[in-house]
Amino acid sequence: MNHVLHIQVSEIAIAGGIAVLVLIAAYVFGNRRGVDSLRQRLVALGSRLGGENLVDEPNDIESSLTYVELSADRAAEAISNASADAIRLRKALDTLPQAVIVCDEHGEQVFRNTRAIELMSNRHGDALAIQAVNELLETTSIGSAEERTLELYGPPRRTLVVSTRSIDNGQRTLGVTAVIEDVSERRRLEEVRRDFIANVSHEMKTPMGALGLLAETLLDETEPAVSRRLAERIHMEAFRISRVIDDLLDLSRIESEATPPREPVLVNLVMAEAAERVREAAAQRGVSIELTEPNPPVAILGDRRQLTSAVFNLLDNAVKFSYPNSTVQCRATVGDQRVTIAIQDSGIGIPTRDLERIFERFYRVDPGRSRATGGTGLGLSIVRHVAHNHHGRVEVDSREGEGTTFSLILPMQNATESD
Repeated sequence: MNHVLHIQVSEIAIAGGIAVLVLIAAYVFGNRRGVDSLRQRLVALGSRLGGENLVDEPNDIESSLTYVELSADRAAEAISNASADAIRLRKALDTLPQAVIVCDEHGEQVFRNTRAIELMSNRHGDALAIQAVNELLETTSIGSAEERTLELYGPPRRTLVVSTRSIDNGQRTLGVTAVIEDVSERRRLEEVRRDFIANVSHEMKTPMGALGLLAETLLDETEPAVSRRLAERIHMEAFRISRVIDDLLDLSRIESEATPPREPVLVNLVMAEAAERVREAAAQRGVSIELTEPNPPVAILGDRRQLTSAVFNLLDNAVKFSYPNSTVQCRATVGDQRVTIAIQDSGIGIPTRDLERIFERFYRVDPGRSRATGGTGLGLSIVRHVAHNHHGRVEVDSREGEGTTFSLILPMQNATESD
């Protein structure tokens, strides 16, 4: 774009210089024929500069010069407008999340927006993208469009869609444009959605199928003891379905409340309430819960129901995966304008390969054990969303066979207010 503008400015300068030389020559020789020739050249020059078509051509040098000056002014204004348009277009393309590359009719790259410049680095994954872009630019023919999907295995893993299209003015090819779009997040969300639907269907189908079989067996059963056992199983499966539905509703509500009500919430009360909710289940497994509350009490800004749900899910998770007659520690510490609520158990631990995925919906390290303990696979996902909604984070430290510590780290009330 700038190259074209420089050529146009150069043409004006050269044409103006020629006009001056011709004018000097005409006055030096001082003949009528030279003056007429000069006048004709000036008119031609004005036309080349984009001047209006003349009904009556100027009949003297002064009028011809005036015409050239007006034409030069219009040309300079047009160049200024074109330059402003080019800058505006470049800035607009730089704001796009997609990478944009433009080639001229000879295949030379004449423009890259900011995203394309970032992409065209020397990293291995991007080198594959550069190669694919260059191949598509070379193979895109007149009036055609090409598209290719690239899987870059990273890290991090990315999916790029490269699209090229030829551009022309109706008479000849002017070049080719390439657009590179990173669709990694879109693909990830599609996979999450598919997995979510599949997991929900599976979680509901299994107990529903069991309920049907148990009810059918119960209809034909005459022994009171057997009927009671079947009824207990039906009650257990119904409770399991209820837990899945309750956790789904909690997760949906927490996700929809990306900015929960901001009111002071005492951490001590959150810990005490969550521990009380899980105490019965802990007693059934012979697991004791020890609370170490902050002293003096501290408060954070947020939603008490969400925070209690997060701490409860961490405690519930620790109780389910602890050995019988063991202890779960729940302690809160304050430092650096942050409150850290740590839940530590000495249970079975989490394998290293699973640590990155445990916060996914319905993901279970040991599916058989989780179902036996009544887990839905949604608890840690709820914790992660609560932490995000409160501008905090959740961390995990675990060693297989030695135990796990989950840390819910949240900003204190004063720190949040100052932010």
